[in-house]
Amino acid sequence: MLLELRVENYAVIDSAVVEFASGLNLLTGETGAGKSILIDALDLLLGDRASYDVVRHGAEKAVVSGVFEAANSKAAKLLEANGIDCRGEQLILRREISAGGKGRVFINNQPATLTVLKQLAPELATVHAQNESLLSFDAAERLRLLDRFGGVDAAEIGAAYERHLELAKRIAELERDEQGRLQLADVWSFQKKEIEQAELEIEEDVKLETEKRVLANAEKLYSAALSAHELLYNSSTSAATSLRAAGKNLEELSRFEPKFLEQLAALESARILVEDVGSSLRDYAEGIDASPQRLAQIEDRLALIERLKRKYGQTLEQVLAFGAQVGRKLSEIENRDELMQQLRKQVSAAAQEYLRLGHAISKRRQELARKLEKQVEAEINELAMKVKFKVELASSEQPQAWSATGFDQAAYLISTNTGEPLHALEKIASGGELSRVMLALNTCIESAAQLGQGKNAKSGVYRTVVFDEIDTGIGGRAAEAVGQKLKSLSASHQVLCITHLPQIACFADQHYVIEKTEKREAGATRVHTSIRLLNAAERTREIARMLSGAELTETSVKHAQQMLKAKA
Repeated sequence: MLLELRVENYAVIDSAVVEFASGLNLLTGETGAGKSILIDALDLLLGDRASYDVVRHGAEKAVVSGVFEAANSKAAKLLEANGIDCRGEQLILRREISAGGKGRVFINNQPATLTVLKQLAPELATVHAQNESLLSFDAAERLRLLDRFGGVDAAEIGAAYERHLELAKRIAELERDEQGRLQLADVWSFQKKEIEQAELEIEEDVKLETEKRVLANAEKLYSAALSAHELLYNSSTSAATSLRAAGKNLEELSRFEPKFLEQLAALESARILVEDVGSSLRDYAEGIDASPQRLAQIEDRLALIERLKRKYGQTLEQVLAFGAQVGRKLSEIENRDELMQQLRKQVSAAAQEYLRLGHAISKRRQELARKLEKQVEAEINELAMKVKFKVELASSEQPQAWSATGFDQAAYLISTNTGEPLHALEKIASGGELSRVMLALNTCIESAAQLGQGKNAKSGVYRTVVFDEIDTGIGGRAAEAVGQKLKSLSASHQVLCITHLPQIACFADQHYVIEKTEKREAGATRVHTSIRLLNAAERTREIARMLSGAELTETSVKHAQQMLKAKA
């Protein structure tokens, strides 16, 4: 449920904050006040395409943010999978569009991608606008609506589709690239042999470089180690000799002054440490092998390694990985027939699994189609219409008809006049009829979806459904019926609706007005749009305005009072 929407520097809105509640939230206002702009801003927040044109003139960026009640379990899993913290009672979305066209997305104040936002949005809210509904009412959308109505999860068949697609692609690559691979076989054989003969070891180059530095500076290292050994241990004036002499003096002192026993012990530890270091230096010097032959061998080996790295990779790991890769390619050529046979068996098994899942999901959709068409027809006929509605499913097992959602195609057919044949819903002529049909369709789908999520949904959390001017082209009894339907839907959903009709506005649980004013700024007049929640008296006057126009009359006010009283 949408708790708060905040819009800054978006189109004609400089700054607007509105708090929504559960139930039916209706928005009204004069034509051109910016009602649809507010819905556009919400659409942007839910992942719609952005354009720098939406940034208010003179501003650096437009910002739209929304606070939603904690999302359902599916949304929570999506956020968790993308490393976004989803703990807490609220979910915060924010989208920024700069004047230069760049945009940023934040979820719970953490940077996110637009892809994640688009995946998350359907779990939070759906925006239905008449024109947009037609534009997006394609084959995929029709099937998605049916699946949403019945809670059909296409994830399993989607995975089977991808599996089959990947295997078929690999077979096609092997068939297409066979001649080229044969031509490259000699090159691959040489490369593989060259890498194998080198008998490389991981980090061998690092070890050899260290040994090379020692051999190249053998005389310096030998001299330094022996000199240090002499100073610490071997000469008559060495540190060890001096410490031993000082120890004898401290031993004599400790016979008379016990406090020197502790210093004597410390001095003895220092002497032992010095002698150990001296011995280590002597052993190191004796171990230095100033061998020109070994140095030459190392330089040759490093030169070989460097040549292989220039040809096959920047590191030894990459060189070895390249060798393994060409080895696999050669194996595929040598065992092509066997590999192709295995792949064909696998692709056949994948196809059978896909068809099995496809038949199961298709059968389920056929059941849902019969159920949905009955419910939608009943809903439409409650909206002052007399129609026939049918959901028609066409299925094809031919591979060219396969997709990640199955092999079904859905068509929504309707006849709005008795005796007339059924026609595709998206080709319906009357805007008023289309508005009511889309409302009925979405009411059935959203109500079923909410019911299906009931076991997993958090108590009191309602999904948000937005209708932008769903009342286009209707009035009178039809408008009354639409208002009742919106009110009914708001029992299980949070409904946001823009309307021009007082018959619908009087059903509101919360009534907001969007107003446009002009202000002088820096010597120029600019338009400002604001939104506010109406109290009882303001609501009566707004409905009266919708009844009579710009000029309020005593009659329109009384009529508004009567309408509100009748719906109370």
